[in-house]
Amino acid sequence: MLRLAEGAAITMDHGAGEGGPGELSGPQAVGAHPAREPAGLAKFHAPEIVFGPGSLAELGHCTLRVGARRPFLVTDPGLIEAGWVDEAVGHLRLAGLAPVVWHGVTPNPKDHEIQSAFEQYCESGSDVIVGLGGGSCIDAAKGVAILSGNGGRILGYEGVDKVVHPIPPTVMVPSTSGTGADVSQFAVVTDTSQHVKITIISRTLVPEISVIDPRLLTTMPDLLNAATGLDALTHGIEAFVSKAHNPLTDNHALQAVGLITRNLLRTQLKPREAEARTAMAQGALEAGMAFTNAILGATHAMSHQVGGLLDAPHGVVNGVLLPHVIRFNAAREPERFVPLAAAAGIDTAGLPGLEAAHLLADRARRLADEVGVPRGLAGLGVTEDKIPTLARTTMKDACLATNPRQARVEDIEALFRAAL
Repeated sequence: MLRLAEGAAITMDHGAGEGGPGELSGPQAVGAHPAREPAGLAKFHAPEIVFGPGSLAELGHCTLRVGARRPFLVTDPGLIEAGWVDEAVGHLRLAGLAPVVWHGVTPNPKDHEIQSAFEQYCESGSDVIVGLGGGSCIDAAKGVAILSGNGGRILGYEGVDKVVHPIPPTVMVPSTSGTGADVSQFAVVTDTSQHVKITIISRTLVPEISVIDPRLLTTMPDLLNAATGLDALTHGIEAFVSKAHNPLTDNHALQAVGLITRNLLRTQLKPREAEARTAMAQGALEAGMAFTNAILGATHAMSHQVGGLLDAPHGVVNGVLLPHVIRFNAAREPERFVPLAAAAGIDTAGLPGLEAAHLLADRARRLADEVGVPRGLAGLGVTEDKIPTLARTTMKDACLATNPRQARVEDIEALFRAAL
């Protein structure tokens, strides 16, 4: 989770005295108030990023640089069929590496899939872990890394900072735009016995390197393109209003919202247009850097439960829920949504905050309509009788902690009903 930096050598002096209010004070101020953390300081964690068309060619060099000899590549059959795995393996071999490929990942990666991958990782004598694919492949790769460094079962790491021992180096290559998993401290895994998704949050899960090649986005099916784009939009919006936001995450979040709202539909209509694909790759990246440092909110907390119960596409569920959660959160602090609305292309001059927030919610729903996402959760299999269970498990999700408005279980139930 985002923390204020401890032991920093520069603090902001907000009181009167030598140097005046609001001026920077030097090392002498450190330790003056041991019970207080320095105000206004925040950590921002991100991997090394290799970005641009053709960057997949750098995969071998990147993997070699973090110590690989026998990298373990986690992917899925769709990426094999599209030809990207062969290209990636070719680059790894050109760098003198002997990759091992494991492709047993399904959407919403399952606990038993990660266990199987880990067993093969151990048997093969692999070292660096490479995730090639969407969020499911990358989360599965992170799961293998967690078990390699920490042992046990993957479900035992649910929550914040439970991954306490170092993990093998990881290099991620996203094929969607985007889950943000390639730059985030999150891993989301399906508990197949309880039919819920668990969220694992740890700084150790931020990859060493993310290789982002927009060419890989051109082979996404339309529904996956729509789903991951709406997921990235949700990342940007929820990170901006999160309780843990800061000026660094704010800039990335706003940039992401602008790029995604301007380009997602273009990628649906013209899948091979390089400019739009590159813009969406950047939007997903910036949204990922925002949310991994600011965390998320109620949309994701709720979406995880629907995905775990029904194995529904995560980004599609986000697209349905997001407008309802925007309206719920804006009822408490509407002004925070004005910059987001402006980033989405809405003329906010003279608009009251609540009206701007509602227009943003409408814009998000319109974009979901344009890319073919269902208008309600009922179209994904959610029924009235499932709502109490979904609301109860939402209350345990780590993402709810940073939602800007406190939500009771009754509020979550009402949001699910509104979204049916």
